[in-house]
Amino acid sequence: MTVTSQAANATIPAGAEAPIGIFDSGIGGLSVLKYIHACLPNEQLLYFADSGFAPYGGRPESEIVARSLAIAEFLLQFNAKALVVACNTATAAAIRAIRERYPSLPVVGVEPGLKPAAALTKTGTVGVMATKGTLSSDKFHQLREQISAATNVVFLPQPCIGLADQVEKGELHSAATAAMLRGYVEPLIEQGADTLVLGCTHYPFVLPLIEEILARITTRPIAVVDTGEPVARQLVRLLTERALLRQDGPGTLSGFTTGSKSSLDSAFHKLLGIRPPVTQIAASA
Repeated sequence: MTVTSQAANATIPAGAEAPIGIFDSGIGGLSVLKYIHACLPNEQLLYFADSGFAPYGGRPESEIVARSLAIAEFLLQFNAKALVVACNTATAAAIRAIRERYPSLPVVGVEPGLKPAAALTKTGTVGVMATKGTLSSDKFHQLREQISAATNVVFLPQPCIGLADQVEKGELHSAATAAMLRGYVEPLIEQGADTLVLGCTHYPFVLPLIEEILARITTRPIAVVDTGEPVARQLVRLLTERALLRQDGPGTLSGFTTGSKSSLDSAFHKLLGIRPPVTQIAASA
């Protein structure tokens, strides 16, 4: 089975029994899937990891849009009733294009949690850890300007180059990942940030390491904002509004990947403690 990006403007024949499609550039979206699975235990979930093309952070926007549309088309072959773009970079680059192509489809994206961070900060300074692609996007700049104007909070963008790669490789506690993280976190704390936003769905998996680093470099309490739970709540709201909640369980989960089948299987097991079926997908360039 090959993922292509043919422009077929589909109508979406979705009912409550139809599955929900969730995708990310790799395994980072499992941090969002965890909340969706907990909030919607009766649903049939399809998770697509585009690991053969990960990370998205350094790729041109046009390429991210093409990949995102291709994956959306693949998931809609299963008559998905909703789509979750569980990737900050793909949301910033491609969610508008997905919504324009499938106007009747409920689509939920993720974005850095600047609004909750602005409500939490006491110093008025918030560090935003994300990919270069997310931080350079128009969507992020508009969000940042809007919330800064409303709250006077200063947001310090910190591109975390290579961090998503470390998570993809399973190096959640390695010395190399710790050194990389310290290089990204320490300057934000030195500039007065008392709140950190995890602006990539891969980053919650290194939260224990971030907390260890924070404990070493500061005695001040530092809040950390993850956006997985609000995404799940928004999905529940949209499905409820459209009477698309599946009432009878049990729910199911299937995985697809353009990378290594064994790698996604291992990630499901190590990160979420589950073993759903995984299918490797041949992906066109």
